[in-house]
Amino acid sequence: MSSDSTRRALLGRAGGFLAAAGFANRVQAATEPQSAQDYYDKLGVTKIINAAGTYTILTASLMPPAVQTAVAEAAKRPVRLLELQTKAGEYLARRLRCEAAMVTAGASSALTLGTAACIGVMNGSPIQAVPEKVPGLPKNEVIIQKAHRYSYDHAIENCGTRFVEVESLDDYQKAVSERTVMAHFFNAAEGGAIGREDFIRVAHQHSVPCFNDAAADVPPISNLWNYTQMGFDLVTFSGGKGIRGPQNAGLLLGRKDLITVATATNNPFDEGVGRGMKVAKEQIVGMVAAVDWFLSQSDQEMEAEFRGRADRICAEVKKIPTLQSSIVVPAVANHVPHLLLRYDQQRVKMTPLEVAEKLRNGHPSIELNPSTGRREGSAGLHSDENTIVVGVWMLEPGEDVIVGRRLYQVLSAAV
Repeated sequence: MSSDSTRRALLGRAGGFLAAAGFANRVQAATEPQSAQDYYDKLGVTKIINAAGTYTILTASLMPPAVQTAVAEAAKRPVRLLELQTKAGEYLARRLRCEAAMVTAGASSALTLGTAACIGVMNGSPIQAVPEKVPGLPKNEVIIQKAHRYSYDHAIENCGTRFVEVESLDDYQKAVSERTVMAHFFNAAEGGAIGREDFIRVAHQHSVPCFNDAAADVPPISNLWNYTQMGFDLVTFSGGKGIRGPQNAGLLLGRKDLITVATATNNPFDEGVGRGMKVAKEQIVGMVAAVDWFLSQSDQEMEAEFRGRADRICAEVKKIPTLQSSIVVPAVANHVPHLLLRYDQQRVKMTPLEVAEKLRNGHPSIELNPSTGRREGSAGLHSDENTIVVGVWMLEPGEDVIVGRRLYQVLSAAV
């Protein structure tokens, strides 16, 4: 080989080595921890103090540091999605004292997947296709109390179901037919003549699966197993509310055969109704970590902390003329202390809705509970036009005092 040829070969190999080294360096740079950049500031998004609660429109709860760390760690490595879902489900089932569990894309996703599972099991085959497209589907009726119809039940109708509404126990008994696939119970409903135990009993008399939507119904912590142990075949909880997991995650808990079919109907399987209900590896791990965190808490300590926050807000506004305060704990959904403030609007010439607007447009921007100044509020949280409602449980340390001082500034200016 000539000296020129040898030199060209060496240069070629060196160039290849340098290119490979450059690529490796770029990969390493992409995977090494980077200094945090605040994309809310970059995008011009207003950061708020959440004195409302775990509402989706306010991006629900903040994940505790341990959950944030788990999510960040999960983002660093790829895994096999089905293995992760399986192992996470097995772990959650053990911790939550039920036959089976799966992480879903929120509680609404769990409603759809759980309904699809009931359709599959009650029709004698684990349907993976979108149920309403299955030719000759004989069973598609879901029994529900008329008082339990609510704004989320369209997630059940996504499976091509038809609701059969009942009001009395006798209605319920008569409504079950050969077309019934499921009985559905809205856990936080404030009406309805049929209680949980009777609802389960009648469903099981007819071998019909019974589903309970308890999305916002922790704390108490024990509700995570109370309803499955009561006999509900499926129960769903939202991940981004009291459990403090990722907002786009939830739990579907219950019978193993139903969870198995729900899993087969979900992403990543192509033909299922849940194909678009994708849960990323970070959200699955985050949900497991959130359950671990939540189970390490105590109902008594959480309530004491929330009442302390309410007391600190009251201390800041106590000099407002005619102001009266009370603490209300809703019976089922969002079962935590909420602070209610009332005052004579002849002395303080500003309505609660105007107060909420002032706080929203101030600095820092503060969101009060949406029941403020309204009669229609969250389930179990009764308000009126004369009431300010402060949801204290999503406040970060020190924010209770900020909320109290801003309330005092706004109200005292209207005296």
